[in-house]
Amino acid sequence: MNIHSSAEVHPDARIGNNVEVGPFSFIAKNVVIGDNTWIGPNVTIMDGSIIGSNCRIFPGTVIAGIPQDPKFAGEITTAEIGNYTTLREYVTVNRGSRAKGKTTIGDYCHLMAYVHIAHDCIVGNHCVIANCVNIAGEVVVFDWATIGGMSGIHQFSRVGAHSMISGLSKMNKDVPPYVKAGRDPISYLRLNIVGLKRRGFAPEKINEIQDIYRIIFQQGRNTSRALDFIERNFRSTPERDEILRFIRDSKRGIIKGYKTNR
Repeated sequence: MNIHSSAEVHPDARIGNNVEVGPFSFIAKNVVIGDNTWIGPNVTIMDGSIIGSNCRIFPGTVIAGIPQDPKFAGEITTAEIGNYTTLREYVTVNRGSRAKGKTTIGDYCHLMAYVHIAHDCIVGNHCVIANCVNIAGEVVVFDWATIGGMSGIHQFSRVGAHSMISGLSKMNKDVPPYVKAGRDPISYLRLNIVGLKRRGFAPEKINEIQDIYRIIFQQGRNTSRALDFIERNFRSTPERDEILRFIRDSKRGIIKGYKTNR
C-alpha cells in the first residue's frame, strides 16, 4: 500500500495490495478496497463501500453517502463498485436503502465528472455515463449502455443493454435494448448501429433487430399487438427474446417513436 501521510484511513478498513491513497482522502471503517486500485486526492469513501480491484477513483468523489431519501432510517446498506471501473472527478454514489439494500456499479464502467448515482441503482458492466448525468433512485442500467452528458433519468426507469441516450435527454420512460434515443420528449431515433458494430454484432443480427423495432415503432401498431406479431413471426433468438422480455416487464412504459410524438 502507498497511503499519503495526510490521508485518513481507518485501521479496520480492508485495503488490498498495491492500493494507492492520495493526499487528504478519507476511508471509513466498514470499507473494502481491492488490489491495485488508485484513489486520488480528496476522495471520501464512507461506511458501506465495497470497491473492486484495478479501479481509479478521482478527486472529489464520494462513495456510499447515505441516500437522499426521507424514508431512509439508518439501515445498514452498501455501495458496491466492480473491477476496472473509473469514477472521475466529483462522482457521487449513494448507498442503498431498505428497498434493495445496495447500490451497484459493475465492471469496466466509466463514470465521467459530476455523475450522480442515487440509492439502490443497478448499473451493469461496460457502461459509459457522461458528465453531469443524474440518475434517480432504483434505476437499472443494463450492460454496455451509454448515457450522454447532462441527461436526467427518472426514478424506477430502466436503460436497456447496448442502448445509447443522447446528451441533454430527459428520460422518464424505459429505453429498450439496442436502440438510440433522444429529442424532447425522449423518443426512439434509430438502432444503435455504431455501438453494435463495435461490439461485434454481425450484419444479419443487426438487420434482425432493426426489423423488430420497425414493427414496434414505425408500423402503427400498439405495443402489445406489435409484441404478439413479433413473437408469431420471428424465430426465437437471444436478442428477440430480450427485447420482448424487456418491454413486457416495463412498469413505466417504453419510449415512443419520434414520428408518434411529433
